[in-house]
Amino acid sequence: MYLKKVDGPRQVTLPDGSVLSRADLPPAETRRWVASRKAIVVRAVAYGLISESEALKRYSLSDEEFALWRAAVETHGENALKVTTLQKYRQL
Repeated sequence: MYLKKVDGPRQVTLPDGSVLSRADLPPAETRRWVASRKAIVVRAVAYGLISESEALKRYSLSDEEFALWRAAVETHGENALKVTTLQKYRQL
């Protein structure tokens, strides 16, 4: 079996004991961002699976957009990434 060489770890263990691997990341051509996909990318960067610059390049995200995702997760949790609750958390 051949494994593609990658920079950084192939998988990381999250504080809850679950494992996040590169296979769990959304495809690079993702254009429809639902809350669960955003959360996976934020977790991957936060726990060192991929660097922030790699995530920005891979998913064609702006610094501002990713910073908003990260701030929402840090402040209100992953539910803040849902479009239906976005207005609620912006008003606080």
